[in-house]
Amino acid sequence: MSDYKAERTVSAVFKEQEQVDKVVRRLLDRNVSRDHISVMGNNFQSETRISGFITKKDVIFGGLRSGAVFGSLFGSLLGLLSGVGVLFIPFVGPIVAAGPIGGALLGAASGALAGSAGAGLASVLVTLGMPKEKAAIYETRLKAGEFIVMAEVPADKSGEISLLMESAGGEEVHTNEATLPRACSGKCNSPEDLAPEVRSHLSEAAQKTFIERYNTVFDESSDESKAEEAAWNAVHEKYEEDENGVWSKQKVTA
Repeated sequence: MSDYKAERTVSAVFKEQEQVDKVVRRLLDRNVSRDHISVMGNNFQSETRISGFITKKDVIFGGLRSGAVFGSLFGSLLGLLSGVGVLFIPFVGPIVAAGPIGGALLGAASGALAGSAGAGLASVLVTLGMPKEKAAIYETRLKAGEFIVMAEVPADKSGEISLLMESAGGEEVHTNEATLPRACSGKCNSPEDLAPEVRSHLSEAAQKTFIERYNTVFDESSDESKAEEAAWNAVHEKYEEDENGVWSKQKVTA
């Protein structure tokens, strides 16, 4: 749905996974684009046990699990959403992120988490435009096993979507006046097209790697979230972070 106009982000916390399933279906019924719905949780119950599936080595600090998508692991619901991966967030642990929030967390997390001892999800949410108190509540509740759902919607729909979230059991409903940052809107033609928070964490060589991989996957899928996830994975495979949180050190491959 390339003509979908995402202008604001409505977020809410849900206690139960069933509520998450329900609200996502209701959002889709209201024509909210599936590429603009994000879900986060650290407690998804699935047929396949997660333990043992994610090893520490699979989880890159501040990065998506290399080897990317296993939407099927979490049942059909997350499989509907674009880009499903596991992020490791200090002070919260591994969380499952589906939709554009995965890429936004990667971009923001590299910055917010680089070298700062107190950084967790809250500081990332604040960099994405959420008030501090609200962000702290979101982090605490996610840690406690609850779920966060975010929908990027047209401005004139934000009131309706807030009410929909609330009636589906959503708590701490919050509307942000902007959408989640994307690495690129559409195709990336040059480093200037990269969002500043992504560009500032990549050396020139890493920017090139990022853009090449992003464009390849975007051409195949027309899916920004998927392209962004693949691009970060390509960077993580080739580079390491320096002490300033910039992916710049070429990995030595045997």
